[in-house]
Amino acid sequence: MNLRFSRALFAALFSLRVAALSAAVFLLAANPLLADDAATDKPRLTARPQGVNGGLALTTLDEKAAFALSQGAIGNQIGDFVLLDRQGQPVELSRYRGKPLLVTFIYTACFQVCPTITRNLQKAVANTVSVMGANRFNVISIGFNQPFDSPAALKDFARQYGIDLPNWEFLSPAPAIVGDLTANFGFSYVATPAGFDHINQVTLVDATGRIVRQVYGEKFTAEDLAEPLKLLITGSAIPPEAGTLQEIMERVRILCSIYDPLTGRYRTNYSLYFQFAGFLTFVGFMIYLSVNFWRNRRRGETKAH
Repeated sequence: MNLRFSRALFAALFSLRVAALSAAVFLLAANPLLADDAATDKPRLTARPQGVNGGLALTTLDEKAAFALSQGAIGNQIGDFVLLDRQGQPVELSRYRGKPLLVTFIYTACFQVCPTITRNLQKAVANTVSVMGANRFNVISIGFNQPFDSPAALKDFARQYGIDLPNWEFLSPAPAIVGDLTANFGFSYVATPAGFDHINQVTLVDATGRIVRQVYGEKFTAEDLAEPLKLLITGSAIPPEAGTLQEIMERVRILCSIYDPLTGRYRTNYSLYFQFAGFLTFVGFMIYLSVNFWRNRRRGETKAH
């Protein structure tokens, strides 16, 4: 190996390491959900009651498993469950077929996340109603904390937060069907000393009763809900999210998070990013060697002729 090649190799290795580390830093910067101290108004995949610092480890939801279960529900036909409305009257979910449907799961004792999701969903729904009308789609919020989320409790919850849209109903399931009902929609939750640790999701169901998308977080944009809802209302197919940048970054965020029992929060596992940077360095180095070998071979063949 001559001196020129050695210098080129050293420069290439240095550049590749810089590029790999830059890529890792870019991933951290590109996804605001990764930072431990990220702004609290950023969407969160799960709602997690906070424990007291000092060693208290709450029962927590497995975020990776919850996301997998939620995504696995896409394509499910919603079951013909019977629930009670705010007046205590039985309602079959099958009655909502024929129109697009938005479904959320809440518990009425929740004082922060559920009301936030409900308010933000109300804004998104109200905007869509103003454009398309309340008779084009329906919304239901299901109280999963039974027997406490009774029809009366849900009625008070809706009144407290000013939910009076004609196409929005609050439903109370019997305790015996909560497990099957939540599994059907891909909704995960676990009881904790501070309440419930649960996934933040709004489920979009088409007019045939099939789950077509899960929307995550506490805040919703027009792109999140209104646009796919418009497609469902007009009978158009919703393009799949798999493979989009948002989907990829969400998976990266989940896979690169570890739970800290002292804070009751997920934090970033930065070692995975440096492993990724090391992998990029190795791949880049092998590519460089292959290209350089090919060029030297071509030069040798040219000189031979």
